[in-house]
Amino acid sequence: MRADVLFTERQYFRQWWVLLFIAGLEALMIWAFVQQIVMGIPWGDNPASDELLAAILIVFGILFPLMLLSARLEVTVERTRLLVRFFPFQVRHRVTGRDDLLGHEVVTYSALREFGGAGIRYGRRGKAYIVSGDRGVQLTFANGDRLLLGSRRAEELDAALTMMSSMERSLGQ
Repeated sequence: MRADVLFTERQYFRQWWVLLFIAGLEALMIWAFVQQIVMGIPWGDNPASDELLAAILIVFGILFPLMLLSARLEVTVERTRLLVRFFPFQVRHRVTGRDDLLGHEVVTYSALREFGGAGIRYGRRGKAYIVSGDRGVQLTFANGDRLLLGSRRAEELDAALTMMSSMERSLGQ
């Protein structure tokens, strides 16, 4: 870890139900392709053309599962800034300077009840980046915005943010 990095965490969607969904989608797409293209038996009552079925296989059988498997929440706390990215939905990190962060606290939440599930969500606590679990750090920014970062290591993230904030005060004096 670089000297200026106080905390880093990467979270992937690896819940059993996500993997089961991907496996089921893969099996369905492969079966449709094999039945219609390889065996020559139309798939369904109103089958798509072979070209359309191949395109659907590429999108839903390859690209969509790859996107889900590569999706991750990246959080890095450095001495002077906080970097957050929900890849592949955000290509660039959201960078927050320590002067823009007013407060933070460890919270317990219900992703389904309060935000409607995991991912990049909106709820009464503001915006949320959630992969799994029910613990995170609620951030409050100088412009009034709030962001909940779901974390498997919420206390460590909160401590790193406290350290980042205290470094600002000690460096500024």
